[in-house]
Amino acid sequence: MSISSPNLAKRLASVQHRIQNAAIGAGRRPDGVCLLAVSKKKPAAAVRSLAELGQRAFGENYVDEALEKIEALAGSGLEWHFIGPIQSNKTRSIAEHFDWVQSVDRAKIVRRLSDQRPESLDPLNVLVQVNLDGEAQKAGCPPEALAELANRVADSPGLRLRGVMAIPAPRAEPAEQLAVFERLRALYQVLQRNHREVDTLSAGMSGDLEAAIAAGSNLVRVGTDLFGPRD
Repeated sequence: MSISSPNLAKRLASVQHRIQNAAIGAGRRPDGVCLLAVSKKKPAAAVRSLAELGQRAFGENYVDEALEKIEALAGSGLEWHFIGPIQSNKTRSIAEHFDWVQSVDRAKIVRRLSDQRPESLDPLNVLVQVNLDGEAQKAGCPPEALAELANRVADSPGLRLRGVMAIPAPRAEPAEQLAVFERLRALYQVLQRNHREVDTLSAGMSGDLEAAIAAGSNLVRVGTDLFGPRD
């Protein structure tokens, strides 16, 4: 189903309003929280429409689908983030076509992305994904492995360590959401102390962005509340 520009405009304004209110409620500047529009399973036309409303950063979970959109929207000045689980046979495409990758979770992927990032491009911005709840079905390194993996990223040519990302298990109560995001913030703060270039804490989605912002997130990933339910 296509999404009309007026509907997108209303959805975007609503999400921006939520971000602004959450930041103010946490005693933070609203412009200190960036919005990543998660456009997986949405057509290039929907991305273009949202871009025309001023949204610049988009997140994709599936490499082949993303490459079609990146090609279709070439020259639009958009910033592309890969946020899905990373298969080894997809690292070259990620290294060659994305500006950010938020889901690095093992040393093999660090090595491949570094080796395959073209020298003609700026370093690939990297977030290390942490599996806060130890969910077997979810990507991410254990919290205790974060420091070593971050060091590998920081020492790899062609890559730039920027911070951490997590997708906690869903929690219904705001207090529970806040508690888990505060665990992530503690890991982030340790990383910042050891790496001066670290500046990005990616946490919070449509259902919990307020709690994430209260805990210090400065990049929220929103799909459903922007584009509507996925087909």
